[in-house]
Amino acid sequence: VFSQENLEKEKVSTSSIQHEIVVTATRLETPAKEIASSVTVITRERLEQSKKTTVIEALQEVLGVSIIQNGPPGAAASVFLRGANSEHTLILMDGVELNDPISPSRSFDLAHLTLDNVERIEILRGPQSTLYGSDALGGVVNIISKKGQGKPKFSLSSVAGSYGTIITSAGINGSTERMHYSLGTSYFRSDGFSSASANYEGNEEKDGYRNLSLWGRLGFRLFDNLDVDLILRTLNTQIDIDNGGGAQGDDPNNVQDYNALFIKTQIRNLMLNNRWELKLGLSLVDYDRQHENPADEAHLLDSENGFFKSKLFKIDWQNNLFLHETNTFTLGIDYQQEQGESEYNSDGIWGPFSSIFPSRRAHVTGFYLQDQIRLANRFFATLGLRLDDHSQFGSAVTYRLAPAFFIEATQTKFRATYGTAFKSPSLYQLYAPGTFLGPIGNAELNPEKSIGWDIGVEQQLLGGKALLAVTYFYNDYKDLINFDFLQGYMNIGKAESKGTEILIQARPFDDMSFNATYTKTEAKDKDTDADLLRRPKQKFSASLNYNFQKKANINLTFIRIGEQDDMDFSTWPSTRLTLPSYSLLNAAVSFNFASSFQIFCRLDNIFNKEYEMIKGYGTPGFSVYGGVNFIF
Repeated sequence: VFSQENLEKEKVSTSSIQHEIVVTATRLETPAKEIASSVTVITRERLEQSKKTTVIEALQEVLGVSIIQNGPPGAAASVFLRGANSEHTLILMDGVELNDPISPSRSFDLAHLTLDNVERIEILRGPQSTLYGSDALGGVVNIISKKGQGKPKFSLSSVAGSYGTIITSAGINGSTERMHYSLGTSYFRSDGFSSASANYEGNEEKDGYRNLSLWGRLGFRLFDNLDVDLILRTLNTQIDIDNGGGAQGDDPNNVQDYNALFIKTQIRNLMLNNRWELKLGLSLVDYDRQHENPADEAHLLDSENGFFKSKLFKIDWQNNLFLHETNTFTLGIDYQQEQGESEYNSDGIWGPFSSIFPSRRAHVTGFYLQDQIRLANRFFATLGLRLDDHSQFGSAVTYRLAPAFFIEATQTKFRATYGTAFKSPSLYQLYAPGTFLGPIGNAELNPEKSIGWDIGVEQQLLGGKALLAVTYFYNDYKDLINFDFLQGYMNIGKAESKGTEILIQARPFDDMSFNATYTKTEAKDKDTDADLLRRPKQKFSASLNYNFQKKANINLTFIRIGEQDDMDFSTWPSTRLTLPSYSLLNAAVSFNFASSFQIFCRLDNIFNKEYEMIKGYGTPGFSVYGGVNFIF
């Protein structure tokens, strides 16, 4: 059994860049060598080097991932994995599902998660419902928090920079023989820039953002074989938003308050001489979003307000059976209940309008099995099967196969995966009341489904100091839920995505590392043969990091985003267009005066490139941020 202490020993036992532990791919700690799935790990070391602030920033360089955000910090942000829809990515924090039940498509807005107390981020590509149930058609992003270790340490960080940005955070972490703890808070403030791009007429007002976050992770070893953990994070945010992108999109008093609570407790017990590991987890996610947009001088007749509330409760019972050094068997049961309600009111030239979604609930019970096989330290395979029973649409069965073969003499790994996934209809898609224009919700909806596979090869070079990996992937989606103006939501969509991913990593010596990724994606609507919107056809990223005798560090990052299709909603009817490609160069420099004091500077978009992620919405120009870190 991999204990936390053993994991730390594994991480530092060799300088090989391939020696890594992955959790998300199999739901238990597994060496990356034994994983066939396509997975990227963003370590705490990489996060520290780049001086990124938010999760959405950290994901920008990741292989197979594309990011969009409609404006400044705090504006709605989405992630696309291998060309799948944003709601087809399951977002987890320490295994807690974050996808919002009251969101019309049950997606999660990544804009508000900062990197405070984040130890690592694991991005798992391809269909993953066998272990994680609904929503994982494109893959999983798992954000893993830091576990306190060693003597008590108090940390204080302060950052200031462009767009009136001020970020402060404070925390304490450490451990004793029977306890570990990590507690803290952060405050993020920005004056921002216009969400409706200032490159268009009438957009001059800045859209600010406030974010107060609290976090905590506590663990207790009650007995030598029994641990209890408690993980908590809260978000309290306020965002200034605009009416839309493009000309005259500004709105000076359009405000949204977004509050969230994520909490999880877990019991871990080792039995039968450490042959049986039992994990019992309970989690609760609570969202409360308020929207206010009163009339103003620019919009004398227009006003709107509303609220959106949801909860997600989950119980997960996982059992890992270490039958033999060649075989690990996992079986589990999870139950989750979601509920949500909303109300939206508006007034304008066409008169008042209200849309009320009364509180509704749905639940699903899942049963999953997984077998991990290891033979002669050369052949590794994972086989999984899952059955889900939903309170509305009934059952869904998914499966996954993931074999890998490692040739020791040449340090070559061949790997492949084949799996299926599903996505339950959201509460809104199932139960939204109709209007005088026609129906909206449809209680007869079936889940969305996907089949995906990939095949790849990884070659270690220079004695394990470099890695070249190439992967080809294909995903087929059917029964996608689209809106029909005459019938409401219907299972009428079909799509496919395919492409190539190339990764180069090198650590020629301990003080220098280099990473480069290239992703080519073709994502199409199978009914119209049109490219899916906001999926760049090509993406390239490269980063170089150099550490000067542990005293100073410099990090350079280059990102090239290719052309992508979008819609121009400023015309009637809306017209399809192609957003041009763009390139960004970023840098971060830090200097350690002592083991307890560091100063740093971060430069974004150094060449001040003008670009758009979404037609009509603003993006940051050249930005400078400076800060200090204290550790006592």
